[in-house]
Amino acid sequence: MGMLYLVPTPVGNLEDITLRALRVLKEADLVLAEDTRTSGLLLKHFEIKNQLVSHHKFNEHQTADAFAARMAAGEVMALISDAGTPGISDPGFMLVRACVARGVTVQCLPGPTAFVPALVSSGLPCEKFAFEGFLPQKKGRSTRIEALRTETRTMIFYESPYRVVKTLAQFAEAFGPERRCAACREISKLHEETVRGTLAEVLEYFQQTEPRGEFVLVVEGCEAPKREKKRNNGDRQTEPDEL
Repeated sequence: MGMLYLVPTPVGNLEDITLRALRVLKEADLVLAEDTRTSGLLLKHFEIKNQLVSHHKFNEHQTADAFAARMAAGEVMALISDAGTPGISDPGFMLVRACVARGVTVQCLPGPTAFVPALVSSGLPCEKFAFEGFLPQKKGRSTRIEALRTETRTMIFYESPYRVVKTLAQFAEAFGPERRCAACREISKLHEETVRGTLAEVLEYFQQTEPRGEFVLVVEGCEAPKREKKRNNGDRQTEPDEL
């Protein structure tokens, strides 16, 4: 029986890769990559000479079971995405599911992922959070945002620089302009930046400053209902059936 390794790769600074990740990429029988051109540059940088095969969202429906069968027969494979941890807004789930169905051992190495540093450095509560990833670009977008209006946990979104102003405007309209937000871009890269403030303030900033790089938007959750807040402060509330 072989094995599948999910190997996180740097989202910015190449020094963020781990020694274990480098060893696995060297020793695997095959490296499955979201984009062999992007991953080829990474492997070349670390002088890793291993076979790269495409495994992305356009072919994973057709290739996942075949790769899982090969691992069940004894091959060891490593899955990488263009950046970050496979399966987090990147291909990976279908291959993992196919491996689990065949009894193949799956191990995910700890390592880079964009939303964790964005969340922790946002200044917003991070003990509980809701990771939303990319919102639908068209159909279902407004419905999803509206459904999150009463979400009390800190919310995390991925967004491209081309839609970030539109997204912030939609958030301000749905959640209220005073809701706090942190917009993190170019995480772990030379021009890393975090803009903090209300949704209105962050929106205004990027209306005046051209957005560049991939974004992680961290948005404050909705306040708990007043009754629940009072209970948390120790004030007993009279229930209707006690009146």
